[in-house]
Formats: sequence, C-alpha cells, structure tokens
Amino acid sequence: MQRRRPVPDAPRRLLLPEGMTAPLGCDAVAVPDRLGPLVVPRLPRLGCVYTDGAQWWWIVPADSDYALPWPSPAQYAPGALVTVPARLIHRPEGTVPYTPPIPLYLAMCRALGTAPDWSRAQPLRLLGS
Repeated sequence: MQRRRPVPDAPRRLLLPEGMTAPLGCDAVAVPDRLGPLVVPRLPRLGCVYTDGAQWWWIVPADSDYALPWPSPAQYAPGALVTVPARLIHRPEGTVPYTPPIPLYLAMCRALGTAPDWSRAQPLRLLGS
C-alpha cells in the first residue's frame, strides 16, 4: 500500500472554525499581507480572517463577486479555495463567518487608493423614462 501525498499548489478550502456554518455559501477575498492591517480598521464587522504569510483572506458569502469587480491586486476565490495553507487570525463571535462584502470592497478600494468600480451595475432608470 502506498501513501499519497498532497499535490503542491492543489486548491484547498479554508476551514471554518468548529461550530460555524455558512448558510449563504462561502467564498474568500484576499489582499497582499501588507494591506490587511489597513483594511481591518475600516470594517464595521469582521468575520473570519486568515493569513498564508503572503495574503490576508476574508470569508464572504458565495457570489460576492456578482456585479462587483474587486480591485487589483485583490484576489477572489470561489468556494474559498486557496493554494497555500492559511491559518485563522480572527474568529468572530457567533456562528456566521462572514465579513460583509460591500464594506470589505470599499475598505479594500480605500486601502489600495482606487475608486470603486460600479461599471457593471445597471443604470438607474427613473419612472416614466
């Protein structure tokens, strides 16, 4: 019998802490490690946050990239699949792991010095037009 070793860089899911559930599904958003501490104080609520030594990862509800172009160099990971092992550095109280995606998006834009890009949003239509 031969023991299998994990393939390097094989995607693995960020594990939620025991007792937490993700009723809205689970994705993750990352920024380079140096920017993580600049994003945190701008958030009204902080969910699970992880680091892999190069990036900080936030857990967000699934599909938080819908009509929301995350600013570069942020990375969006559907299913919270990452290629490097990460450790939990913040666990919120309660049972839900999410950081609210819109405040996170705005905090990342601010930390990166970029304006929010709402270009994919539908234009507002006035009644009668």
